[in-house]
Amino acid sequence: MSDGLSNLQVRVVSAVVLGIAVLVLTWFGALPFRLLAALIAGAVFYEWIHMARANGASRLCFLPEALMLVFIGVLVAGVSALTTAAVLALLVAIAAICVAMRGAGHWDAAGLAYAGLSGFALAFLRDSDQAGLAAVLFLFAVVWATDIFAYFVGKAVGGPKLAPAISPGKTRSGALGGAVFGVVAGVLVAVVLGQPNLASLAVVALVLSIVAQAGDLFESWIKRRHGAKDSSTIIPGHGGVMDRVDGLVAAAVALYLIGWVAGSADHPAQGLFPV
Repeated sequence: MSDGLSNLQVRVVSAVVLGIAVLVLTWFGALPFRLLAALIAGAVFYEWIHMARANGASRLCFLPEALMLVFIGVLVAGVSALTTAAVLALLVAIAAICVAMRGAGHWDAAGLAYAGLSGFALAFLRDSDQAGLAAVLFLFAVVWATDIFAYFVGKAVGGPKLAPAISPGKTRSGALGGAVFGVVAGVLVAVVLGQPNLASLAVVALVLSIVAQAGDLFESWIKRRHGAKDSSTIIPGHGGVMDRVDGLVAAAVALYLIGWVAGSADHPAQGLFPV
């Protein structure tokens, strides 16, 4: 019992410390948040590569890490979105060509694309303006509420499994409950922020909740594919960074794309959250 309590305490302390740090960096935006986005991308890539190499799926030595460092440098430098996206595409292409030439597994190039898109979407969503702050707070609210209430509703209601071959613990009732509360949380944040377009943001919140749950399932599939229980042990009591941000980064990419259509590539939040 004491061990269980100790583990719970570690999880709570880790969650509180990480939550405060993330919210503080979100508040500052600009370079501090780009550094956070770069850190998330780097950690996700490290965990992806670590799982792949543990399963003997990579033979490219340290080339993928070098390519990732180049991307992180570009992301932190704050160049335009299209330039950053072009650099990422070029780096992924280099990794894919090297994979083809050496007959290695495709996981290195795929991991570079996944981690790079994650950092890219988060960095450009936040940007340095108030619209970016609103967008990321909205994103956090939807994804965190989806994650929390999917768990509790699933435990309370039970019923048919959502994807038993990938994640046996997830239920359809939990997915539905998470989506409902994700929309509610997103709308509440929009109301607090004084946003006028509540109906359209409710639809966006629903899309983000669905995408976040799909991202969670995708990460579960990746771990199952490589025989890993957790993506790593970086976060005390919580496993790896991928375990904590799987739904968030998927939803961030979706919100960035929606914002790009509604606004612009460099300032996607301004098309969704007028200030």
